[in-house]
Amino acid sequence: MPIAVAHGEGHTEFADPSHLDRLAACGQVSLKFVDNQGKPTMRYPYNPNGSVQGVTGLTSADGRVTIMMPHPERVFRTVQNSWHPDHWGEDAPLMRMFRNARVWVS
Repeated sequence: MPIAVAHGEGHTEFADPSHLDRLAACGQVSLKFVDNQGKPTMRYPYNPNGSVQGVTGLTSADGRVTIMMPHPERVFRTVQNSWHPDHWGEDAPLMRMFRNARVWVS
């Protein structure tokens, strides 16, 4: 599944490693770059910016705000992708994330 990445210095950085440990323990690490085996990675091209432990998304303690580096809003329709399988139809797989958010707030 294609993911648009647009950043300059868009990688996670923690002055104290315990900060990331605390976020992970509280379930606030919401997204990670993974390799073909589904394991978090810091290796390019799976992790295009070298984010620590593959972390690319964090969620606030109350779950109301999530920040992330990939840009799903840039590839949520098939016409936004350079290639897609015919069975995708009009919406790309990342559209589901936006629909799930809509259901959650309704």
